[in-house]
Amino acid sequence: MARGAHTHLNNLLGLRHAAKDIELFSRRRSRSQLAGGSKTLFRGRGLEFEEVRHYQAGDELRAIDWRVTARTGIAHTKLFREERERPVFLLVDQRRSMAFGSRCCFKSVQAAEVAALLSWAALDHNDRIGGLIFNEQRHIDIRPARNRGAALHMLKALDTFSNELIAKPARSIAEPAATKTTPTAINLEQMLVELRRVARPGSAVFIVSDFIDFDDACIKQLHQLARHCDINAILIYDPMEQNLPAQGAMAFTDGAQRRILNTSARGLRRDFSALFSQRIDNTRTALLRLGIELNILSTDSDALSALTSWYRSGRNQPTRAGLHQPTDSSDSKNPLGRAPGSAAS
Repeated sequence: MARGAHTHLNNLLGLRHAAKDIELFSRRRSRSQLAGGSKTLFRGRGLEFEEVRHYQAGDELRAIDWRVTARTGIAHTKLFREERERPVFLLVDQRRSMAFGSRCCFKSVQAAEVAALLSWAALDHNDRIGGLIFNEQRHIDIRPARNRGAALHMLKALDTFSNELIAKPARSIAEPAATKTTPTAINLEQMLVELRRVARPGSAVFIVSDFIDFDDACIKQLHQLARHCDINAILIYDPMEQNLPAQGAMAFTDGAQRRILNTSARGLRRDFSALFSQRIDNTRTALLRLGIELNILSTDSDALSALTSWYRSGRNQPTRAGLHQPTDSSDSKNPLGRAPGSAAS
């Protein structure tokens, strides 16, 4: 379970064996034309027998099942399930909004652990692993590769970006207003545009973020990306973002501005919780329209348990209308009963 305000590379490396319990893929359609280890719904002469059906015009003669044909008196053809390669591509948010945590760890640390587990799970499945890791100033593009070096490159980048968040001192509140704004700061939409450029068709894309600036522009980019890739969204949040503690006057700052709030006021806490729930509900609804399931993970939840629950054999199969039915991995932490591993949605 993730701990603290910053990551430790050794901890990320130590997740390799734990990730073996995570089954990223099941019988889901792949759009890639390359051979690999992921089963697809394409039918052809592959490595695994699928079924026998009546012969149809155009079927290959060498695929005829002569035993079934002789037994039934009707020509039957063997079908096989092909194996296709499915590169795994991670988009990991390490911006300032992720440098927050009131319980076990920062959101940035939880996101890094999730990405590390996904990386090791993909490598164990013999898939290529690549990704984009970004903050407000820069991003790193890790091109997919099927080797331990690619995973190590990913983990080192995650460790570097996560620790940069706490290594840089917060900007002084007394700074001139002109220096507090960053007009060119990278946002989620820009990274989704970059993701569309680098993610190959047939890739399994995992977006790990707090989705703090998710808007219509992001939906437009995801709509285009979802036409060629399978997208998985994982939202990281902290319990204090859902419920304010009733502790009276408390000071809040983003490093640029400071406010005093009376958190004992019931109306304030109620409105705060309602805004959080509305944001999550709006995000989930928008993603479901694109056939993307939103999984939610709190900073006080165990990432391995959540990922094992979300991605296990037989769990991530397509359901009606191509959507996934969410399952609950932590009912005790999920009073609204909407997302596994979370306290609310």
